[in-house]
Amino acid sequence: MAGGRLRGRRILISGAAQGIGLAAAEACVAEGARVVLLDRNASAVEAVATRLGTAAIAVAADIADEDAVAQAIARTAEALGGLDGLVNCAGVVGQGLLAETSLAEWRRLMDVNLTGTFLVTRATLPLLMAAAGGAIVNISSNQALRPEAKLSGYAAAKAGVVAMTRSLAAELAPAIRVNCICPGTIDTPMSQAAIPADAPIENNAMRRRGTPEEVASMIVYLLGDEAGFVNGATLAVDGGRTFH
Repeated sequence: MAGGRLRGRRILISGAAQGIGLAAAEACVAEGARVVLLDRNASAVEAVATRLGTAAIAVAADIADEDAVAQAIARTAEALGGLDGLVNCAGVVGQGLLAETSLAEWRRLMDVNLTGTFLVTRATLPLLMAAAGGAIVNISSNQALRPEAKLSGYAAAKAGVVAMTRSLAAELAPAIRVNCICPGTIDTPMSQAAIPADAPIENNAMRRRGTPEEVASMIVYLLGDEAGFVNGATLAVDGGRTFH
């Protein structure tokens, strides 16, 4: 059933072609928002925008490319006339022993997960400041809070997202709220590539994978007025893995 918690809001979502980003796009549109869907996979993100209808606009760009990001945000401003919210959801995962990790692999993890978040956020700040009441939601990872072996690059990049969130929350308040979600094992293509779908989930108290829709519900909350006094928070959506 359609809601209205984000009615009239203009929101940019990166990584919107699949997984959590896709679920966030669907949830935001269902709550009345107009969205720009940013993803490097042009055909996939265009298909999502077509399915969501006139409330969604697809923009293809690699968030690790500064010029591409600038062009994407210019298109966003032209299409929506401004911006009220940003969801930094695009990311990549990489596994392996640190001793066997190449510099190129390390840089790719940093470029997409951390630098990409910086580039998109920096480019959207003039639009968000003009809205005088915007919100940013960064998607980090439970690996930033409780890292596992063979994920040092990914964990380091996502921990950087948490730290950047907290610093920006102080820097941009009271005009813009900045919060961070740290998902655990979520049933997304990226997670399935790292953990087989039939593998038992024993690292959280719920004994199951989370769904993208469960994370998207938190994203909608943080973007909306109900979270008006929530700023600089790091929220684990992980089935209890943080304490388990």
